[in-house]
Amino acid sequence: MAPILLFTYNRPHHVQQVIESLLLNDEAKESDLFIFSDASKNTAASTGVVETRQFLRTISGFRSLQIIEREQNWGLASNIIDGVTTMVYRFGRVIVLEDDHVVSPYFLKYMNESLTRYENDNRVASIHGYVYPCRENLPTLFFIKGADCWSWATWKRAWDQFNPNGQELLDEIRRRGLEKNFDFGFNANYIEMLEKQIKGKNASWAVRWYASTFLKDMYTLYPGRSMMKMIGADGLGTHGAMTDRFDVVLNTAPINIDQAPEDVKENALAKRAFSSFFAEILSFKLKIYKYVCILFGRRILINRITN
Repeated sequence: MAPILLFTYNRPHHVQQVIESLLLNDEAKESDLFIFSDASKNTAASTGVVETRQFLRTISGFRSLQIIEREQNWGLASNIIDGVTTMVYRFGRVIVLEDDHVVSPYFLKYMNESLTRYENDNRVASIHGYVYPCRENLPTLFFIKGADCWSWATWKRAWDQFNPNGQELLDEIRRRGLEKNFDFGFNANYIEMLEKQIKGKNASWAVRWYASTFLKDMYTLYPGRSMMKMIGADGLGTHGAMTDRFDVVLNTAPINIDQAPEDVKENALAKRAFSSFFAEILSFKLKIYKYVCILFGRRILINRITN
């Protein structure tokens, strides 16, 4: 079994649900669990960090448990980059979760079988557990170019391609004229996210992981039905606001990895479905922005945006 890396901060009730869901997987008792517990960055977060660490020490049911308690606040990006790098070099492959990723009872089976199948295929960057709630019916398993960040797994050979330099990544995307493809037909905001990371307005490791693998023409395997659901979009997280846009019905049935496509290439139907989903999100955000503008009487600005 690949080791499980769990990254936590100050939400003990979320973490408890994640652990409970993992323990419903038969493979949990054969899996080593490494928990990276970040330290509080301010007084307001300290109580949650203490309570989280108290709960972590009560965990049992895994093959082994090791808790890495950060003595200073690393932040999510640094914590994940360091943790994944350390463990993937030690074990060769890892499964990565955050403290708000509740998984299917067949999540670990899907991850481990997929890791084994594609271990030596340099075209595959990662295995993903979450899939967006698209309107279209998706294939049982499919590939999308690049990598993703909500419940995933990878190998050392793929993580070696990770480039933490956002400016280098953005320059290469623009040099090769890949902005539209990178942004799912300009329906996503990944270019903007990368620009903000470069300017220090966010610390996203995920957009750099996506860009690194995208530029190497690598792909990620997705399930047609999500093997993970987010429980952190409740306004309590450090990096997210309250929303139900990413809610999914958790797949509680096993996935037959033999149904994965033999040819590792991007699925056009799934790519369009993702693009449509991202477009709906952007439209939803614009509606909210328009409402706020109307509320404050800024109708001229609205007309400029929509015309």
